[in-house]
This record gives sequence, structure tokens and C-alpha cells, in this order.
Amino acid sequence: MITYHQQNGAVSLNSPTSMPNACGFLWNKNMMIQMNCRGYAVAQFMQPEPAKYAHGPALEAKTFMQPEHAYFSHHPGRFFYIKDNQTGELFSLPYAPVKQMPTSFEFIVDKHKISWKINHLDLVCELSLSLSTNDTAELWQLKVNNQGSKKRDLSVYSYFPVGYMSWMNQSARFDESLNAILCESVTPYQKVEQYFIQQDFKDTTVLLSDLTPISFETRQSVFEGEGGLNNPDAIKSSQLDSKPAHYQTPAAVMQFAIALTANESIEANFVFAPVKDANEAAFLKQKYLVSPQALSDAKQDYQQYIAQADYQLKIKTGTQAFDNFVNHWLPRQVFYHGDVNRLSTDPQTRNYLQDAMGMMYIAPEKTKAAFIKALSQQHKSGEMPDGILLNPDSELKYINQIPHTDHCVWLVICIDAYLNETADFDFLKQQIVFIDDEIGLSVFEHINLALDFLWSQRDNRGLNYINQGDWCDPMNMVGYQGKGVSSWLSLASAYAMNLWSKICFLTGHNADADKQISQAQTLNKDVNQHCWDGQWFARGITDTGKCFGVSDNEEGRIYLNPQSFSMLSGAITEQQWQLMKPQIKQQLQTPFGMMMLAPSYTHMHEEVGRLTQKFPGTGENGSVYNHAGAFYIYALFERGETEAAFELLHTMICAESETDALTRGQLPVFIPNYYRGAYFQYPEEAGKSSQLFNTGTVAWIYRIIIEQLVGLKGVSNGLLIKPHLPQSLNGIEVTRQFRKATIELTIKRSKSVSSQQVLIDGISLKQDQRGEFVLAVEANKIYQVQVLLPAG
Repeated sequence: MITYHQQNGAVSLNSPTSMPNACGFLWNKNMMIQMNCRGYAVAQFMQPEPAKYAHGPALEAKTFMQPEHAYFSHHPGRFFYIKDNQTGELFSLPYAPVKQMPTSFEFIVDKHKISWKINHLDLVCELSLSLSTNDTAELWQLKVNNQGSKKRDLSVYSYFPVGYMSWMNQSARFDESLNAILCESVTPYQKVEQYFIQQDFKDTTVLLSDLTPISFETRQSVFEGEGGLNNPDAIKSSQLDSKPAHYQTPAAVMQFAIALTANESIEANFVFAPVKDANEAAFLKQKYLVSPQALSDAKQDYQQYIAQADYQLKIKTGTQAFDNFVNHWLPRQVFYHGDVNRLSTDPQTRNYLQDAMGMMYIAPEKTKAAFIKALSQQHKSGEMPDGILLNPDSELKYINQIPHTDHCVWLVICIDAYLNETADFDFLKQQIVFIDDEIGLSVFEHINLALDFLWSQRDNRGLNYINQGDWCDPMNMVGYQGKGVSSWLSLASAYAMNLWSKICFLTGHNADADKQISQAQTLNKDVNQHCWDGQWFARGITDTGKCFGVSDNEEGRIYLNPQSFSMLSGAITEQQWQLMKPQIKQQLQTPFGMMMLAPSYTHMHEEVGRLTQKFPGTGENGSVYNHAGAFYIYALFERGETEAAFELLHTMICAESETDALTRGQLPVFIPNYYRGAYFQYPEEAGKSSQLFNTGTVAWIYRIIIEQLVGLKGVSNGLLIKPHLPQSLNGIEVTRQFRKATIELTIKRSKSVSSQQVLIDGISLKQDQRGEFVLAVEANKIYQVQVLLPAG
């Protein structure tokens, strides 16, 4: 069902029905498109806010990308109909709308393109989508080969529905000079000032072709007629009506006459794009369709753009699915997040910082630039904003208009990770101004202020206020009256303070270090006093003074995050861990990973908030929320629980069987933000992928693999070599780029050693005074590293 192409990482699916929502995604700095195996598409571009250029059949409200996106007959897509003019037989590419099962089907998701290879009626059809590097433009190519012995008389129809563009003004026409269909509109507005903002919008959608059509249709309803999209009326005639659309819902339909002798092929190329006007469409035609070489160069350039994430880490464990994902798809998804900030102009601060953290393994200078931008929007009080504005015209939208309390935590955690990876301690001396004060302070002082702010935002129990949410966005009613507190945030604050204390010691700020350690200890003690429930930690205390996430709760009895961060902050004793560990596994672990909470809420709990209104097992209401799962995996590795950590890591990345893969319904080309949870309440739905690839999970998983599983972690004086290999792996091979050096690592188990041994270019590496193996690395050198671990 799924095929792995190890050399380039591509993944193939051989059926359009076994995983009907299986998809891949492509992006550049201006746009993103998610294509599913049947031909349905979700695409947006920036102008400067996210906008659509192919719409649904009704006017769509602007919103962020949604999980478990539903597809339907008139959903935007990219399709081609093929009709045998002699027999009348009809099918469509890639599968919808006709849904005629082909003789063979292959949906291929590669890092730089998405393609299909379909064999039907003795025709081999190859359809592919790529993007350009810099323009908002989809580059489509269709090849049709006659594998039969007789001549074929075919009609090929493009069907790119543009949908309901505007209630103010929409139309479509064929432009003979461009050989293109232009679907034109005016973005609706009410306020006069909006006109001046929108007058340069790309309100036209164009389909350009390098093959001249014999007819066209621009009216979606006329093309469909009474036959429906699976058998459109217009296709029953020898030619289309070739009429413009006057306010009718537009579609870009062209008919091409194709005559093929035996073994003959035809190739057609298309550009589908939003443009301001016909002049911009002409520019795209000249740039991409003027010659085969121009198009080939554009695709090659895009392939090189996407390849920036390649070659930072290569791993060989012997498990094909795991290796393929880690080597090809995980760094690609990390790069997407760090490169374009999820195509948002106001990314949430926590997301922006964690996405930047992942980027430090690919382009650390971009990580540093992101931290500088974030710090420049910090308040003099130390408080971080709810979102980071990426350009002067940006404004805080959606969830960023709701006050959350956790952003300072991520500032410390992510900068600490960056300093470990790069040893760029001079960064701490850089002077940066505040959003509300032009007097600059050093990065070091900015972070001290952030931690002081966290320390100041506590109640009389010593616990951090939650306001209308912490890391968990929809936990909006725990503390909206100004009294509720978060055990997770208190523990996360303690963790951040402990991390920062180590940086303080390294940089000679001993008094600051002592202060952070003392405050962390106090927070840990106060959480234990007020939130320990006997076998696990409560999630918090509401405005009314009621603990929740405790054994007395019928719903939301246990949450994962407080347990994870109690491990990281040092709040728990070994005795507490032995009590927590079985409860976490029994109540939260599923075959698809760790649920965020359990049991899922089934109705509104006003003391918790909007979270409880989500359907059980979706989103934050008890799904297998992979971001939270990554925190737990990280904490397990840190605690030395290697077997449990690797089990969960492998589960998140790899389906254990074909049945598991079918349940998830997703190709292994990205980690989704969640799999359905509520495993004990709705087992028949559990495991279904959200198909949403925007997630803070991936930065953590990449970090976990590099620093913990592989054990090549940056430290101030070099590279700490400390792999955490589960017993199921007898050995692995790794290549890693680190501070412009190449590390070629082999890890093997050996009966001849009783503890870890490290050889560098065949010479034993001695342990330092802390009993650790640290390699001093020089740029542009290649190091052959061999690690021997005890067998058994």
C-alpha cells in the first residue's frame, strides 16, 4: 500500500480509496498548498495576510488552517477529465470528480513535488505539481502516453474550479493572447479605508497553458449541468460553449484535442496562480511557459530551495519507515516551520520561538534573527507579547488577542537550546531595545527580566497565574477572573529557571544563578504542596479555588503536561515517579501515542473553559496531541527512561502495521498536530490523523533524535557524546553536521565493555571531570566517532 523510495525519500500510495485524505504539502515564502491523493487542494498565499485564490462554492470566512479538513464534491481542487471520443469512456485525474477506479494508481509525495501515475484505458497519465521558489504560482505538468496498439482520439479537459470569489464582482474570460483563462473579482469590503489597502490585491486567478485549447468554458454551473461533476453535461458535447462568465461562479476549463498513435505521448504544462491583472499573468507566462528549459530551471531551483533542510542528519537504524522519515521528512517539516513561520504575519510567540529552535539545526543564523525579533517586542516589564508581528502592517489576530501567560518560558528554553548548539555566548551581550522603551539592554538582561516577570505573576500560594490560558490555548476560563493558577506553568517556570542558572554559572553571573536555583526550588515546593494529588499532579487551581486534573474528577482526571514538566523541573522524587509512571501509562498511553488528558470532556466545564467544548478526542480535549507527547518523550529521555521514550518516539513516527496506517489515514511525510484520542471512550475513531502539519512537535522531535537518541548534543566546549539507545537497537550509523564539522558516528553494542566507550579516529576519548565524553570540534574537519555500549 505504501512504498518508500529511500534514495530521495519519496513516499507512494497505491490506492485513491484506502486513505482518501492522504496528502502532501508544498510551500515557498509566499504560499502553501496541501494536495490530497484524490486531487482536492487547500492553498493560500500572502498579501500580506493569508488569502485564497481558489474558493469553495460559498463565501468563506477567513480563519486559520483547520484539523481534519473535510472534502466534498465542489471543494477546490485541480482536475483533468479524459474522454475517449470514439467510445465515450470518461475518467478523471487524479481520481475525483469522476471517481472511476483506474487500472493502477500511484500517488507520489516527494520533497519538492507531488505527482500521480495513473494507468487506465491503455493510457499512462503522469500528473505533477511543483512550485516556483519566489512567485505565487503552481506549476502543473500533464503527460499522456498511448500504450495501446491503436490510434486514440482523445479530449482532455482541465477543470480548475475557482469558486465563489466575491459577492461584489466576479467574472471569467478566455484571453487568446495569453492562451489563458482569467477569473477576475473584487475583494468585498465595507469601509472606505479598506479600498486603499485592497486595490493592489491579486484578485484575479489565472490558468495558463502552453497547449492551445479547441474550446473553453468559464461558467462552473454550465460545465457541470445536470450530470454533476462526475459526468458533466458540457463534456457530452463535442466542444465546450466557449463563453465568458458574467458574475457566475468561475472555473478554468479548457478542452484539448489529443490524437495519439501507438506509444505516442503528449505533454502539456500549466500555471495556476493569483495575479493582479493580465499583465502579471503575461509575466508568469513569459517566465515559466516560454520554453521547456525555463520551466525545468524553475523546478530545479525550487528543488534546491527545499533541499536546504537536507544533509544535516542522516541516520541508519535498519527500520525503513523510521529512517526515511528522520532523514527526509522530519527536517523538511522543521524547515517549513522555521522558514515561513507557518505563513502567518503574527505567529504565536510560543510557536515562533519553538519553530526557531528547530531551525538551529538547519540555519542557526535564522534562529538567532528570530530571537532578536522576538526580544525587540518584549515589554520593559519582562512580559512577552502573545504574538510576534513580522511586518509593520501586521496585527494580532485570533488567539493572539487573548492573554496567555507562558511566553517567557519558551524564551528561556529555546535560547538555552540555541546556546548549547552554537556556543554563541556573545549573543547574550547583544543590545536590544524593548517595544515600549528605546533604551537597549543585553539579551542576558532581557531574559533576566522575563524570568523576573514570571516570578512576579504568582498568587499567595506561590503558583503562576494562568489568566485565559498558558501553553494550552483553549483553557480560557480557569483564571479569567484573575485568581486561577497553572501547575504546568509553575513547573515550566522552575524548569526555565534551572536552565538559566546553568547559563549564568557559565557566564560568571553566580549571584543570578543562585537566585534562579532558589526560585525554582520554591516553585517546585509550592507545586508539590498545593497540586500533588497522591499519584500525579493536578493541572491547576480554578478561580474558585478548586483543583482540577485530579483523581476526584470524572472527566479531565489526569493531564500529561504537568507530569512531564515535573520531571524536567526536578519537582519529583523517585518515590513520586514510581507512583506517577504507571498512572500515566494506564490512563494516557494508546497505540498511537500519549493522550493530552483523560478521560476527555464530554460537555462544557465552565471552570476549565473552551477546551471542554471540543469534541472528545480532538484537539486539546484528549487527543494524542503530539506536541505534548514530545515534551513527555523528551522528559523520559532526560530521566533515563530510554525504553519507554523510544517506544513513544517510534509510535509517533511509524505506523506499526498496515491496519495502524489505515487507521491514521495519513502518509508518513509529516507529523500531524494530533491523532484522535479518547481511546477508551471512542475507540473506533481513535488514531485518525488531523492531517494538519502545523505543529510545534517537530522541533522537539528533531531535537530529541539528535541530542538524546543519537546523543550528539552541543555544549559550551564542544560535542557531548551520550547516546540513549534502546535494547531493540543493537547499533546505528549517523552522520551529523555540527558547527561546520562533520561527525560520522557508529554506535555498537559490545560484550567487551561494561560502560560507554568513545573512540575518535580510532583513539580513545577520555572522560572529563564530570565523567562525560566531550569532543572539542574544529570547523571543516571530519571526525570518525565510534561508541561502544555494553551489550544486554
